[in-house]
Amino acid sequence: MYENKQLIIGAGPVGLAMAAALKRHGIDYDHVEAAAGLGGNWHHGVYSTVHTVSSKRSTAYSDYPMPDDYPEFPSGAQMLRYLENYARDRGIADRITYNKAVARAEPLSDWRWRVRFADGEERVYKGVIICNGHHWDKRMPTFEGCFSGKLIHSKDYHQPSDLQGQRVLVIGGGNSGCDVACEAARVAVSCDWSLRAGVWLLPKIALGKPLTDLSLWWLPVWMQRPILRALIKVMIGDYRRYGLPKPRHKLFERHPTYGTDALGYLKQGRIKPRPGIARVDGYTVHFTDGTSGEYDMIVAATGFNNALPMLPPGLLETKGEAVGVIGGAFSENAKNLLAVGFAQPRTGFGPVITPAADMYARLIKIQDRFEDPIGALLRFSGKEPMTSPYIDPVATRRELWYGRLQLNLIDFEIWRYRRHKRRLAEKAARATAAAAQTEAGAAAAASMQPVGDGPKA
Repeated sequence: MYENKQLIIGAGPVGLAMAAALKRHGIDYDHVEAAAGLGGNWHHGVYSTVHTVSSKRSTAYSDYPMPDDYPEFPSGAQMLRYLENYARDRGIADRITYNKAVARAEPLSDWRWRVRFADGEERVYKGVIICNGHHWDKRMPTFEGCFSGKLIHSKDYHQPSDLQGQRVLVIGGGNSGCDVACEAARVAVSCDWSLRAGVWLLPKIALGKPLTDLSLWWLPVWMQRPILRALIKVMIGDYRRYGLPKPRHKLFERHPTYGTDALGYLKQGRIKPRPGIARVDGYTVHFTDGTSGEYDMIVAATGFNNALPMLPPGLLETKGEAVGVIGGAFSENAKNLLAVGFAQPRTGFGPVITPAADMYARLIKIQDRFEDPIGALLRFSGKEPMTSPYIDPVATRRELWYGRLQLNLIDFEIWRYRRHKRRLAEKAARATAAAAQTEAGAAAAASMQPVGDGPKA
C-alpha cells in the first residue's frame, strides 16, 4: 500500500512545494504534518503582528504570485492564507494528514524506509522527504546564575500584551529579535537589547522599493557587498552611533537583519543597547562591560538548531549551522532520502524552492534506475555538502537552471560514475591480490629457514 510511495514530512512552504512538484511529475506520495494545519511556522510559530521582511514578489512561489491587493510586506495572516490558497489551487490540500508526527524513519536493507509515527503506527515507504523546517528546535541561551523572572524564546512570544508592564531584555539581533525589541519599546515599561556581536541591519526599503526587489541581487556577491555597504553608509551610517557594536563578519556570512525601526527607538531612548551577558542573579543581569540591569522578562531571540531527530545517526550530519546535504537535499550515504528546506536564502524562499522542488522530483525519478544514492552521483559530479545555510538566491536559481540542462546528460554521468566505481573495485582487488601474494611469499620463505642450531658434533 505504501511501498511505492514517497512520504513528505511537513506541510510548511517547502513541504507544499515538494507535494506540488511530485504531483506534477506523477510521483505517488503521502503527506503528513505534525500540527493541526498547514503553513509550518506561519501556522503556529509567529507572533500576531509579524510581517515578512522580504517583499511579496521575492517571497511568493515563482509559479504562483501573491494577490495584487497584498501589501509589499504581507502579514503573517496573509502569508498563511496565501499558502492555504496555493495548496487548494494545486490540488494538494486534501492529501495532507494533520496531527501525524513522525517519531522515527530508518532504512531497510533494500533502501525502503520503515516509518514509525508518534501514535505508534508503522508503515514502509519507498522514500522519505523531510521538510520539517528549522524554526522549531529552539536554541536557548545558557547563563551563569539563575534568573528569577520569566525567560521565553522568541518563538513563544505571541502578542504585544505579553510585554506590557514588563522590564524586558531582548537577546539576539536577528529579524525576530529586532521585531520584539521594537514592540517592547512601544508597550513595555522598558526595553534593553543585548547583542554579543554586531549585526548587519539592512533597510527594508531603498530607492522607493523593497530592498529585496532591487536588481543588485543579480550581481556577484563581491559586487553586492560594496553596494550595500555604501547604501548603509548613506541611509544609516555607522552602527556605533546608535550604541551598537560594529559587525566583525562580512556581509552575508550570517543572515542579515532587515528593518531599521529599532535604530529610531535607540535614538529615542526607548531601546537601550547592551553587550553580551556575563551572569544573572535573580532579577539582575550583569553584562560583559561591567554594567547591570533589572528585568522581569528575558526574550531569547537566539535562533534554532537544525534537527533531524527521526533519522539514525550518520545519514545526514549537521555541521555547525548547516545540514550536510548535497545538491541542497540529498545524502551520499542513503538512498531515497531527501532533506529539503534547510538552506536560508538572503531574500524570500519562493523563487528558489519552486525550481528546486521540480529538480528534486526529477532526481527522485532518476533514482529508480541508479543503484547508489543520488547524493553519491552528485558528489562525483562535483557537488559538495552544504557548509553554510545561507545561500545567494539568484546564484542558486542559475545553478538550478544549469542543472536542468545537465539532466539531459544524466545517462552519461551515470556511465562515468559506474566506470569510476568499477575501476576503484578493480584497483582494490589488485591491491588485495598483491598483498595476499606477498604474504604467501613471506610464509613460504619462513618455512624454508632452518630451525634452531642443528645437531651438535
